[in-house]
Amino acid sequence: MDAAFHTNGCAVFKLQPLNKGKRILVACGPGNNGGDGLVAARHLFHYGYQPTIYYPKQSKNDLYQRLKKQLEDLKVPFTDDFHSALGSTDHIVDAIFGFSFSGEVREPFPKVIEALRDTNVPVLAVDAPSSWNIEEGPPSEGPGKGFMPGALISLTAPKPLVRWFKGRHFLGGRFLSPEMAEKYGLDIPKYEGLDQVVEVPVEGGKL
Repeated sequence: MDAAFHTNGCAVFKLQPLNKGKRILVACGPGNNGGDGLVAARHLFHYGYQPTIYYPKQSKNDLYQRLKKQLEDLKVPFTDDFHSALGSTDHIVDAIFGFSFSGEVREPFPKVIEALRDTNVPVLAVDAPSSWNIEEGPPSEGPGKGFMPGALISLTAPKPLVRWFKGRHFLGGRFLSPEMAEKYGLDIPKYEGLDQVVEVPVEGGKL
C-alpha cells in the first residue's frame, strides 16, 4: 500500500513545494480512496508539510483504524469543520471518492464537493475527482457538476474518466514490474531520476 500511495505525496510536492505553503487539507472518504488519503497525509507529514485531515465517515476496517492511530500519534490534527479548514490551507487533497464510486453523494459530502468545486485553493484529486464516474466522467447534475480539480494523480494506470479531465495529470506507477505492465498492456512512461510520479499529457491518459 505504501509503495503505491507514497506517490500522492510526491505529486503534492510537484504542485506545492514547501516554500510555497506547507498547509495541506486532506479530505478522506469512508472507502479505499480515504485510506489513500490517510497514507498520503502521513507521508506529507514526514516530508515537512502540515497536513490536516477531514475524515467524517471513518471506516471500521482495522487497517484504516491503524493508519488513523499512526496519524494521531504524530499529532496530525483531524477536523470536523471542512469549511473552516478550507479557509486556512494552501492545498487540498481530494481523497473522498475514488474510481469505484457509484450512486449518489451522501451527507456530509455534497457541500464538501461543492466547496472543492468553488474554491480558489488548488485541488489534487486521487485517482478520480470525487463524484466522477470511472467510465462516464463528470456528473451532469448534483454536487459534482462542474467540478474540475486542477490536478489528478492516477495510481498504477489512468482510468477511462481521464478523457474528460482538463487539468495537470500525474501517473504514479513506477512500482509496477515489467511483467505486470506487459500482462495488462500498459505503456509505462519514463520516470526521471528518483521520481515516483511522472506528468503525462491529458490526451495520452490511456496507457
